Amino acid sequence: MDMPINTFKQRLQRGETQIGLWLGLADPYCAELAANAGFDWLLIDGEHAPNDLRSLLGQLQAIAPYPSQAVIRPVIGDTALIKQVLDIGAQTLLVPMVESADQAQALVRAMRYPPSGVRGVGSALARASRWNTIPGYLDHADAQMCLLVQIENREGLANLDAICAVEGVDGVFIGPADLSAAMGHRGNPGHPEVQAAIEDAIVRIRGAGKAAGILSADQTLARRYIELGAAFVAVGVDTTVLMRGLQALMGSFKEGAASPAPGGVY
Repeated sequence: MDMPINTFKQRLQRGETQIGLWLGLADPYCAELAANAGFDWLLIDGEHAPNDLRSLLGQLQAIAPYPSQAVIRPVIGDTALIKQVLDIGAQTLLVPMVESADQAQALVRAMRYPPSGVRGVGSALARASRWNTIPGYLDHADAQMCLLVQIENREGLANLDAICAVEGVDGVFIGPADLSAAMGHRGNPGHPEVQAAIEDAIVRIRGAGKAAGILSADQTLARRYIELGAAFVAVGVDTTVLMRGLQALMGSFKEGAASPAPGGVY
């Protein structure tokens, strides 16, 4: 068994734009549907979706045969939780609510084995090493880890340049929902003040040599972010895609049925 190569990380390093989808249905069958659709990356959400370690594992396994690359967002950037998520085979993490360079540095260490980090060594029990059947896994695993940190409040924006300067941070993701709330425009990420902050952040992230990412189901905004240089852009959420499709179908047959939900995906 060869070491699984993190092609998502490779494409980020080459500056290629990757289009993704948020997965909130917390089900392997649904994850495989999304992988079959051909998205470059799929975010398995452990923060707001009803996922646990077992359901994260099932979705990783469902996506594995496809070219789509799985990204897991843990509920929090806890060292022990990160160890578990990496051991089940995740190679790319998107960690929410990162506010400082010190926090980012601690996350880098959590994703690396000693002496470079503090990831616990338990590869004989881990799917990540294929239960110690990948030769040299402990020596080569760190190179395949990809850390994405999520900036979603004023403190994170204020420390953005310092966070970007942390070696081992591969990408910085702007969270429009919490950022708009923190800026006094809750539920309105399209507000001009929020959009100005997002666009400035993308430019600064790129200028620091890091990959910038964001989620937007507004195709005009998503294309604008790509034009600015965002390298990993999620363009929808599976729960929203399903709900709107169901509402539209019912509305075409039943008078008075609810219209597709307006607004964004946050």
